[in-house]
Amino acid sequence: MTVLTKETPTTISPRAGNLLARVAETPDLDTALWKVLSDYIHLKIQSLQNEVRQFETKWAMSFDEFSEKFGSNALPVDSYAYDVESDFWAWEQAETLLQHYKSLQP
Repeated sequence: MTVLTKETPTTISPRAGNLLARVAETPDLDTALWKVLSDYIHLKIQSLQNEVRQFETKWAMSFDEFSEKFGSNALPVDSYAYDVESDFWAWEQAETLLQHYKSLQP
């Protein structure tokens, strides 16, 4: 994996550069890339927050509460049922990704 620094020259195809400039509405590719990435991160955070909210509504608790009850088999349903385990893994993934994308916010 290559780590880009200010000293690392980067190239972008003319086609990609043109699209990037049009999408971001600026001819400066550095500014355009930052704008597109910032918008992407913002949209990912919104999407993940909505997903987390859906789980919180469905289970009427936070993930921390759900995780604790799941681990101690104290949910009102069987913790080992496929749909319950599926919710646990999907919810955990959403929470983890949400924290990751929040850490990337400019």
